Amino acid sequence: MTDKPSVLFVCVHNAGRSQMAAAWLTHLAGDRVEVRSAGSQPADRVNPAAVEAMREAGVDMSAEIPKVLTTDAVRASDVVITMGCGDACPVFPGKRYLDWRLEDPAGQGVAAVRPIRDAIRTRVETLIAEIAPAPAG
Repeated sequence: MTDKPSVLFVCVHNAGRSQMAAAWLTHLAGDRVEVRSAGSQPADRVNPAAVEAMREAGVDMSAEIPKVLTTDAVRASDVVITMGCGDACPVFPGKRYLDWRLEDPAGQGVAAVRPIRDAIRTRVETLIAEIAPAPAG
């Protein structure tokens, strides 16, 4: 295990919320955090409205693909953040679990996804301040 914290974002389809959260964390924290995302029932592709909303904010997640949730991914993560995956996420002792209740962007247009994107950014910024603050200097 490395010295930097690792975070796993989980939602059902790994096509919207968890992908946006992972993209924000990567964008805002850089290499200070190891980032993963997965879904209990991954979709065929990332939600195009989520990709577009993130592009508008200057974050490119167009190359991302939904990934299946594995116990190894949970085991390898320090923080596991669920977003509507219910009981599908395995629980291991010693992990920090958070549940972010956010509207599901599935089937919604870009205008409806923007407030979800912005809410996720706010939560990710708070998470970064807690687990991987920028070095003083």
